[in-house]
Amino acid sequence: MDTVRIDKYLWAIRVFKTRSDAADACNGNKVRLNGATAKAAKAVKPGDTLEIRRGSALLSYRVLKLSESRMGAALVPEFAENLTPQEELDKLRPPRETIVLQRDKGSGRPTKKERRQLEDLMDTLDF
Repeated sequence: MDTVRIDKYLWAIRVFKTRSDAADACNGNKVRLNGATAKAAKAVKPGDTLEIRRGSALLSYRVLKLSESRMGAALVPEFAENLTPQEELDKLRPPRETIVLQRDKGSGRPTKKERRQLEDLMDTLDF
């Protein structure tokens, strides 16, 4: 095996959950192979560099070995080297600044008055 389709490879190294998700990302110009946009059928080979746009983060990988079959997460570092900086990985995590409103257990649903107070609070915080 000299080359593998890029959508199969991205699915195999667990960047995408399904192969169709990988193909959609390729066809949506969210995947770059060695600096150029890549469609789903583009072939990858060892030594290539992949850049994948996932939301606001830009993930980078170097192809070490080829595989057409999906593998366990523990085996992925043998097939692809993750070159993504930590700042980009942090963009994938949701923010921790969330407001938790606490109610006594067993107190039931909020009354109409309490619900209006909660809605007013949420409106002032611009959620």
